[in-house]
Amino acid sequence: MAMDPTNLATTTPWLFFTRWITHFCAPTFVFLAGTSVFLMGQKKTKSELSSFLITRGFWLVLVELFVITFAWTYNPFYNLFILQVIWAIGISMILFGLVIRLPFWFIFFLGFVIVFGHNLLDYPDINKNLKGGWLADLLYFSNFSIYSLSKDHFFLIVYAFLPWWGVMMLGYCFGKLYGNTIDPLWRRKILLLLGSGLVLLFVILRLLKGYGDPVPMSQQQRGSVFTFLSFLNVNKYPPSLAFLSMTIGPAMIVLALLENIQNKVTGFFRTYGRVPMFYYILHFYIIHTIAIIVFFAQGFSTSEIVTKNNPFLFKPPGFGFGLAGVYAVWLFVFLVLYPLCKKYNRYKSTHRHWWLSYI
Repeated sequence: MAMDPTNLATTTPWLFFTRWITHFCAPTFVFLAGTSVFLMGQKKTKSELSSFLITRGFWLVLVELFVITFAWTYNPFYNLFILQVIWAIGISMILFGLVIRLPFWFIFFLGFVIVFGHNLLDYPDINKNLKGGWLADLLYFSNFSIYSLSKDHFFLIVYAFLPWWGVMMLGYCFGKLYGNTIDPLWRRKILLLLGSGLVLLFVILRLLKGYGDPVPMSQQQRGSVFTFLSFLNVNKYPPSLAFLSMTIGPAMIVLALLENIQNKVTGFFRTYGRVPMFYYILHFYIIHTIAIIVFFAQGFSTSEIVTKNNPFLFKPPGFGFGLAGVYAVWLFVFLVLYPLCKKYNRYKSTHRHWWLSYI
């Protein structure tokens, strides 16, 4: 990647939308993780659920630090630890495990206040005495902040956890719609109303150019297309209210439209959806292994495996593909993983080992 795909001064519409479509992954995943917690709570006591969430949360943090960080960097010395979405889910689960015994209404209230109110922290008059230091960045203010652990070891905060914790709690409350006593037709109607309401909220927030995102939309000198891209270009780090409305709203609408559709196409995608953690971890390793093969195929030497001021091995300047090549690699990895996901899903469905609930 030679440039920021969301930099409207340098990007192209195709590159922008390639990045933009990925925005739907994290918020939908975290939100539905909360929903799965609610459904799990139908079979567990609050004490059992709390214990599971805290244990699984710590496990996810360790996976992020040592399994996924290595998949990104291929650096066995771990000169850089990267705190991304799995870390955010893990720490959110730990915190959720601590409050899961509280009344349902309080969990909803806390999640609502965080999600709809956290952008108040963007205002200088409010955050001037809060910002500064790694703890504040872990909580909310990080924007790819780097901190030193030692002379040669650092950690990069990509995902500040506070907004994601709020998303998970609201996802938990959302699980009420999937109770056994809920009429599916009524649920579909509510999903469409909630989803449409969030999309409308996103549009209003962007047009008002005020609260909801630290960077308001603006008229672009490159034309109306780029002005529209500015309208969609909302903040993910940390996720603004506009960002969450833009992504979770359409996700609810899709849930409503696809709930009762079962065919070969939905069955194909459901295979991936049943083993998301398995897919998520493996796809990084396959992609990076391909990168090593391409590294040597493009004529780079072993002396260029490690480059100055770069914690990512096998990624020297000038390495890689254009956008079409990126799509080709994505499609290849996506299809190659299908039989592996299918086989693992079958194994997971027919075995009851304790560790299967963690991968």
